[in-house]
Amino acid sequence: LTAAERSRGVIAMSAGNHAQGVAFHASRLGLRAVIVMPRGTPNTKVSATKVHGAQVVLEGDTLAEAAAHARKRQARDGLTLIHPYDDPAIIAGQGTVALEMLEQAPGLDALLVPVGGGGLISGMACAAKALEPAIEVWGVESKAYCAMHQRLAGLPVSVGGDTIAEGLAVRDVGELTLAMTRALANGVLLVEEAAIERAIVALVEIEKTVAEGAGAAGLAALLEHPGRFAGRRVGIPLCGGNIDSRLLAAVLMRGLVRDGRLVRLRVNLPDVAGSLARVTTLIGEAGGNIIEVQHQRVFDAASAKSAEVEFMIETRSRDHARAIEDALGRL
Repeated sequence: LTAAERSRGVIAMSAGNHAQGVAFHASRLGLRAVIVMPRGTPNTKVSATKVHGAQVVLEGDTLAEAAAHARKRQARDGLTLIHPYDDPAIIAGQGTVALEMLEQAPGLDALLVPVGGGGLISGMACAAKALEPAIEVWGVESKAYCAMHQRLAGLPVSVGGDTIAEGLAVRDVGELTLAMTRALANGVLLVEEAAIERAIVALVEIEKTVAEGAGAAGLAALLEHPGRFAGRRVGIPLCGGNIDSRLLAAVLMRGLVRDGRLVRLRVNLPDVAGSLARVTTLIGEAGGNIIEVQHQRVFDAASAKSAEVEFMIETRSRDHARAIEDALGRL
């Protein structure tokens, strides 16, 4: 930045990592920083950006709308725009991720890189191919936001909807990143939202690591395409851990449900003393852990002399859950 640019400050639009990076270095250099984020950005990301002293502006429902507002503020206030992905310096900086990965784990066969605007894959592909020309570099996008996949295929861009990977929720990729990805990457893999959730859960349970949806997308691709990478050494950058605590809790609980380790069972019981005690005792003896009980006599009961009880039960596995269900069926 020139002295004049430094005096006026910088502006950036981002839904996460870029926002925090710009805010941190602006604070370190004593620069004014304005960060425009979409209104739906998780509070954890907003707070982590504000803590560095940046002025955070929540504007627009998408990153594209936030970007439009950022450009207006840039022109009005004379700020310097630090683009989150379509900038050679940003791309070069993100390429250092591949340098570090290959230094720590030489001989990787492939890299699975999350793609939002395309800056990370452009930089990593450029650096990785320079060091190891035979390495494969695959982009990973959510099926809801697959602008890079569509642009590479020559299709009109059509994206939108809810995604747990808001860091990938970009309406379109950069022109520079598109050209670099086309020239250097081996392709783009698409993943379902459920696969991203599974990846987040696996990272917490196995690696004891918290990743946001975008950060876990690379592992999601490995889970969805196991045959493609079987027997190969694959590097996956976990490129973000900005996930709201409430959302993380929901993802972990949904993971238990998906694996059959958290089940919901409804039982009709005679509305007499001791009925509920017999059922809870049976569940406990079978090794189930009762998390929640709802007792209903009016709305869903089969008769006026019965009650419907809904149990939320933690189990060891899907087979264990079936065994508990079978035991209840023999009452």
